[in-house]
Amino acid sequence: MSDSSDNKKETREEMIETGSIVATSKYGNIHCITIIGQIEGHTILSSDTKTTKYEHICPTLAAVEEREDVDGLLIMLNTVGGDIEAGLAIAELIAGMTKPTASLILGGGHSIGVPLAVAAKHSIIAETAAITIHPVRMSGVVVGAPQTFNYFERVQDRITSFVERHSNISAEKFREYMLKVGELATDVGTVIYGKEAVDIGLIDRVGTLNDALSFLHTEIEKNKNEKST
Repeated sequence: MSDSSDNKKETREEMIETGSIVATSKYGNIHCITIIGQIEGHTILSSDTKTTKYEHICPTLAAVEEREDVDGLLIMLNTVGGDIEAGLAIAELIAGMTKPTASLILGGGHSIGVPLAVAAKHSIIAETAAITIHPVRMSGVVVGAPQTFNYFERVQDRITSFVERHSNISAEKFREYMLKVGELATDVGTVIYGKEAVDIGLIDRVGTLNDALSFLHTEIEKNKNEKST
């Protein structure tokens, strides 16, 4: 089998396994990853649940940062939340990358999807996409003690602090959306759509795939010019 056939097979396997692929153009090589469904953490979810596994995404991000033949990263998001620890871990890795990064919210960015979106150097939301902000939830048995509520509050502070550092919304305003009543049926929180997410400073701009790629092309070209001089 030729090297070309081996590379194509490896690319197909990577796309099936991790939902990622490297797109090559005259501007450079952009690694595209999808973060969809629920962010799966330490607990394996049922086989009929669409998930993004953090043990796939974390090494992929490390490889993108280290590889000399990859110039930028595009993160495409359509999440319904998931494991908070895993989501924050992925967000911290994205935020710590030196290469150009852009996130594109398609469909929805639910709960932990917000830190994942703002972690990129440039965040974009589709006009029809929605962001859902709500307090931390926990399934299973919960001990009704002050320590439990204190833990919830500290976890929410970690999320709020991260979002504030990587976007243009204040912690106070973000908490206001998080704890709003009357917006969601039988729940606390807020659903924010396309342009409103930009108006409140949470996301950088409304746009499409072309806008995300254009940003990366510009940043890649800028980096190449800096290296050449």
